[in-house]
Amino acid sequence: MAPPSSPPSSASAPISRHLRLWLRRRGRAGAAGATFAVALLAAALLLTLSYYASVASDSSSVRSPALVGLTLVSGAQEKGALCLDGSAPGYHLQRGSGTGSHSWLIHLEGGGWCRNLKSCASRQRSILGSSRYMERQIEFTGILSDDKSQNPDFYNWNKVKIRYCDGASFSGDVRDELQNGTRFFFRGQRIWEAVMNELVFKGMRKAKQAFLTGCSAGGLATYIHCDAFRALLPKDSRVKCLADGGFFLDVEDIAGKRTMRSFYSDVVRLQGLREKFSNCNSNLEPGQCFFPREVVKHIVNPVFILNPAYDAWQVQHALTPESSDPHHSWLDCRLDIAKCSSEQLEILQGFRKELHAAISEVKQKRDWGFYINSCFVHCQSLNSLTWHSPTSPRVNNKSIAEAVGDWFFDRREVKEIDCEYPCNPTCHNLAFVKPFKI
Repeated sequence: MAPPSSPPSSASAPISRHLRLWLRRRGRAGAAGATFAVALLAAALLLTLSYYASVASDSSSVRSPALVGLTLVSGAQEKGALCLDGSAPGYHLQRGSGTGSHSWLIHLEGGGWCRNLKSCASRQRSILGSSRYMERQIEFTGILSDDKSQNPDFYNWNKVKIRYCDGASFSGDVRDELQNGTRFFFRGQRIWEAVMNELVFKGMRKAKQAFLTGCSAGGLATYIHCDAFRALLPKDSRVKCLADGGFFLDVEDIAGKRTMRSFYSDVVRLQGLREKFSNCNSNLEPGQCFFPREVVKHIVNPVFILNPAYDAWQVQHALTPESSDPHHSWLDCRLDIAKCSSEQLEILQGFRKELHAAISEVKQKRDWGFYINSCFVHCQSLNSLTWHSPTSPRVNNKSIAEAVGDWFFDRREVKEIDCEYPCNPTCHNLAFVKPFKI
């Protein structure tokens, strides 16, 4: 891809087109309202997939990704493990083969959170709150691919994608169903437990190695559940975790507001999560305990942090939300980092420094790893272009897949931090047609 200072490449058109097509499809599926949570879904689930679509359309040598069917959790009603609307949660399982038949890779889907009953009601009528709207088959790409050339270390493993339909990173467990006269099921913790129990029964209990991964809100869920995942597996097995695009920062936005902290506080109160983070400092606001910077302090199992220094979603909605930019002075910069002024870039460099400070404790953990590139993107493990391809982003000449594989198999220590934007010409920086509303 051309350096950030160059004009947009032809890949920008396919990406924009897939964004529009996806939004239209979501409208037909019943997603209502231009909400904060829908904005994150667009970044977490769509943007990375549009990468793959644009590359596949330009390369006849790329074989079609595997289509993997949806499995609904059995006995979900009796277990109380239900999506927001009361439907059974689901997952997609692709069996491993050969040397990977006793290895398991679990991926937690992302898609934001709902902070109040109105936004949760909207999700009830979408794939983010009901299995009734979920696709019956999905493509497995990137870290889930079964193509060795695209996924050299994990291609033949048992691979699972767990669908996200609870609105709180697989963490809530509220018994009361009625909220203001409407039924809501805040049961993410039970969904996690029910799916894990099924996978253990289906062979994961004999895993020789296992990898819990997640993107965006699923990346946050990976931090939250990493140690619990370790406890499910044999003591002599290799078990690690990878959080992709899930290190959300508790930063002041351009107007001096704590937009993300306020949002997280609403989620924590709505789904009764404060008890789940009982080991969090009691002097902190409820929402602060939901940030990865606090969660990672208590994780024992090794974790790999995969994050862009200029996370596109966080730049748009945590650092420069529209509510804090009434004169739209940040509009062009929010859409395309190449259009940021020198003053705006200085603020973005400050955001990068906040991320570095937030992972400072991780730098001291010998078994942990990280890969922080200087790209304007959100989630990079679920598509073949950014995960592992001839044109993948690189840091110290390593693709993300190579770095993650080296770390997982202890081939070398991996603690990669890229230089400041616009130093890395290998980045696939997103360019938006218009910002997602919040």
